[in-house]
Amino acid sequence: TRAKCASETLENLTVNSLKKRWKSENFVKKKKIFIAFFFFFFFISSLSLLVRFSSMAEFLRFNLLFLFTLTISYLLRRASASYAGSASSIVNPAKVKQISWSPRAFVYEGFLTDLECDHLISLAKAELKRSSVADNLSGESKVSEVRTSSGAFIHKAKDPIVSGIEDKIAAWTFLPKENGEDIQVLRYEYGQKYDAHFDYFADKVNIARGGHRMATVLMYLSDVEKGGETVFPSAEESQRRQASETNQDLSDCAKKGIAVKPRKGDALLFFSLHPNAIPDTSSLHGGCPVIEGEKWSATKWIHVDSFDTIARDHTNCGDENPSCERWAELGECTNNPEYMVGSPELPGYCRKSCKACS
Repeated sequence: TRAKCASETLENLTVNSLKKRWKSENFVKKKKIFIAFFFFFFFISSLSLLVRFSSMAEFLRFNLLFLFTLTISYLLRRASASYAGSASSIVNPAKVKQISWSPRAFVYEGFLTDLECDHLISLAKAELKRSSVADNLSGESKVSEVRTSSGAFIHKAKDPIVSGIEDKIAAWTFLPKENGEDIQVLRYEYGQKYDAHFDYFADKVNIARGGHRMATVLMYLSDVEKGGETVFPSAEESQRRQASETNQDLSDCAKKGIAVKPRKGDALLFFSLHPNAIPDTSSLHGGCPVIEGEKWSATKWIHVDSFDTIARDHTNCGDENPSCERWAELGECTNNPEYMVGSPELPGYCRKSCKACS
């Protein structure tokens, strides 16, 4: 099933890519013709206006001012279009480094620009309050010494810059934007930390909205002089990273596992679930105490399903994906029961086709 889906997706991407290329080439041709006509018209108009100016110097000043205004307008449009354009053209896979396969963890160097980092900090500064954690039984948020930072949430698509960041996250992770929570900006001052924890939930309340958190994108908004690393105590480091690793002056906390040193603009992506949707216990991670300086970061948690949907209706027996019947015929009810059938606490998405309800 996954192979067929991948093949269909690749075919669609190829067709769409060719269509976009054809449209782009035609647009470039039309643009060149328009520019040629524009300058021809500008030249003719200039000749007709020449007789109205008292001197050649005054005529040249008018033309230079006109061209300067056009140039500024063009640059402003290009700047705004950089955030409104396709995020996939911004993502560069060559900047991604594998940290571990257990859990699956990767670092994207220079994922955010300095402008984007500073913008997120400026949005959050006035809204900061003590960070909280989710209670394992009730799911309610509570203040705990496990997490001593302060933070603020930035609403989705709050402005073009935030929307552009969310587009980049979706393009890099290949996960839908609607599956993500609002970005949470965090500030860690001297001694503040976040003890080792899992991002997937242990309670039924939080799982009801979008299911488990399957992936986390942690973006570093500032450099930290010492400390503040993200550490995975149970992770297995890749041999390639071991061979290329150099002394990074890590704190004692960071030496207890695989650690990522915070660098402004870098982003860490790791998955809290295995590909079969079972929680990955090796995704245990924590934020080491800040020893020198100040740490700013931004977190995007991404769920299995849409986080914008408040809760799924489990009272009726039905399928929640149009491909459920075909997947059931291919044996996915047995091969992937977590997604297809689910459990009493978190029912699956294809219960009707799998004959798990009536």
